[in-house]
Amino acid sequence: MQDAQADLRPPLPPFTLETAIQKVRAAEDAWNSRDPERVALAYSSDSRWRNRAEFLAGREEIVAFLRRKWARELDYRLIKELWAFGDNRIAVRFAYEWHDDSGHWFRSYGNENWEFNQQGLMTVRHASINDLPIREAERKYHWPLGRRPEDHPGLSALGL
Repeated sequence: MQDAQADLRPPLPPFTLETAIQKVRAAEDAWNSRDPERVALAYSSDSRWRNRAEFLAGREEIVAFLRRKWARELDYRLIKELWAFGDNRIAVRFAYEWHDDSGHWFRSYGNENWEFNQQGLMTVRHASINDLPIREAERKYHWPLGRRPEDHPGLSALGL
């Protein structure tokens, strides 16, 4: 099913290095908003996901998943970095920090493979993620909740 022309989500494929980096930062910014409805708009209405061992289909399932995720993963802060790209696909690596309702901190590391339609909406997302318990003193992400500041180091600069 094709999404309406109004659902254009630039930058559009085929990706260049510049537009792939823009697409990755736009995804990071949306996820750091922790707004499930906003995040879901970047995905086609029939988008398919594999997130860890969970399989999702469509925006409604994506929104429900994200609501559960951010109810459990508190003070969530994410950094994504472009790994590779080609035509309508992008691979990223990422790390995010969060704590549970008991105050235990984690850094979750992962890789994602993305595929986009011609409107720039993600149709496929495969995510592999591992959680590492950390002490609060080991945290590296200290910006206020929301968008990562432009001057905050990325994953490579942080040695992650």
